[in-house]
Amino acid sequence: MPVRPLLGAAAGAALLLLGTGAAAPSAAAPADPAEIVTVDAKGRITDDGTITLSGTYRCLAGGGAAFVGSSVSRAATDTLSHGIGGTRAVCDGKTHRWENTGRVSGDRVKAGPAHVEATIMELRPSGIVLLPVPHAVGKRDITLVRD
Repeated sequence: MPVRPLLGAAAGAALLLLGTGAAAPSAAAPADPAEIVTVDAKGRITDDGTITLSGTYRCLAGGGAAFVGSSVSRAATDTLSHGIGGTRAVCDGKTHRWENTGRVSGDRVKAGPAHVEATIMELRPSGIVLLPVPHAVGKRDITLVRD
């Protein structure tokens, strides 16, 4: 029997299992109340479009590296958001500060009202892949001020 069809079937089965979430906790599962990420009420923006966002986080130890990622949009209803950096998270149950900086080209985001979403994401080893596991999500309408 040829090996190629068996490899294809095995790869398809593996993808199916990953797609069902059997290897990772459900993203819809409620977060542990001991895990939280907050967003400060003000962010900074420079003339060249560099944005700095900040806040606090607390997470519990997991099996992989964790990060605080953030994104900004003009409003909570805006379908286009812009990723603004990432900070390595220390998940030790204590509250820590995070600050992410990134650049948005053009005039897509300006000083004034904005919406920020911050997420603590762990990259948990599972076999030969790293599965993203969210720990906490924080959302807030903020004001971007000129820096």
